[in-house]
Amino acid sequence: MNPLVRVEHVSKQYRLGGAEAHYQTLRDVVMSAVRQPFRRRRGVNKRQDSGTIWALKDVGFEIEKGEVVGIIGRNGAGKSTLLKVLSRITEPTSGRVELYGRIASLLEVGTGFHPELTGRENIYLNGSILGMRKAEIESKFDEIVSFAEIETFLDTPVKFYSSGMYVRLAFAVAAHLDPEILIVDEVLSVGDAPFQKKCMGKMRDVAQAGRTILFVSHNLGAVTQLCSRGIILCNGSAVFDGEASTAVTEYLKEMRSTSNTINFAEEPKNDMQILSISVISQGGEVISSQRHTEPFLLVIKYRVSNWKVGAHVCLDVFDERGLRLLWATDVATVEDMTTDRKPGIYEARISIPEMVLAPGFYFFSTGIYAPGRAQPFDHRENAVSIEIIDGGSLLSNFGIKPHAATMIPLRWETSEIELYT
Repeated sequence: MNPLVRVEHVSKQYRLGGAEAHYQTLRDVVMSAVRQPFRRRRGVNKRQDSGTIWALKDVGFEIEKGEVVGIIGRNGAGKSTLLKVLSRITEPTSGRVELYGRIASLLEVGTGFHPELTGRENIYLNGSILGMRKAEIESKFDEIVSFAEIETFLDTPVKFYSSGMYVRLAFAVAAHLDPEILIVDEVLSVGDAPFQKKCMGKMRDVAQAGRTILFVSHNLGAVTQLCSRGIILCNGSAVFDGEASTAVTEYLKEMRSTSNTINFAEEPKNDMQILSISVISQGGEVISSQRHTEPFLLVIKYRVSNWKVGAHVCLDVFDERGLRLLWATDVATVEDMTTDRKPGIYEARISIPEMVLAPGFYFFSTGIYAPGRAQPFDHRENAVSIEIIDGGSLLSNFGIKPHAATMIPLRWETSEIELYT
């Protein structure tokens, strides 16, 4: 059987601060050839190896029809770059990509939409881009609108859509117009929980219909449930390619080496930025493990240059399977959302009480968000980790591992009703 996707020795280099190379039209090639002698004369064409990074390095794999492949890895591993190369948004520096069939990509909020066109017009536009006839698009039209839940705003220009509406319509179009290859990035995390659940169900339906799916997600539970195969990217290279559950296991082994304290490079242009995250004991020592019977702290240091109304700092706690166990934020009331913070450096100390997390490995993500904003001001995925060790639970006396995510003590009251003699 011939594969639908063939990637051969693909590498992608970016020049820091330089313009990104795109696929060229015939006009671009001709104009480039005309200008080339003048570039050489002025010395513009000199290559510079300094100030460059390799987002992808010699990546290769094949994907057969009907395969559902999860691509996982840390932030900056090259996942989104790989999907952009496969979607023909950016051209590889070297290597070759062969694709057989129509491709629908959902990579960023608003990708593929014209902001001045209505939702209705963008459905037809995207269908035409996929090479579908008008009759084919019309046969799917009502189903797309119903899935996206945008009936009221169907004839409104999409530039007035919220980020959630954008994603709902974009996914509905991508999934319902019968592409042979569906490429989905982490963009689904923008939607609410019910919509994410609906999307996962639709992708299962698409997979069962024999379509090929490439799925990038930090939700390892979703990767395990949806995908039959997993590819791990690390520093631009594919370090594992095999069964999905095995890929998740291998990725978690690598994640366990995550530092328990990390500092991030300054990005002065950002209005707000996470500067560092640390896991520390009550005594202030950086720790990599802690007994489940003892509390510990997460310390988040961040910079504010231009505070936005409604901004707030969040913390997420994930288990080894990538399931979100806890979510917390530094605001408690609506009034807190109106608090102003002057330019400066701030430190948030979050106390994790004892008897909350059961023994196991846990990963912490943090970010700075604001209501109505599609993208966070800053976000650090799985930045630090900790191992929670059994501190002498009742279960440990019998050699039993905890079978729940938490060990929060609940209040029990037992009363005598009747005694038998």
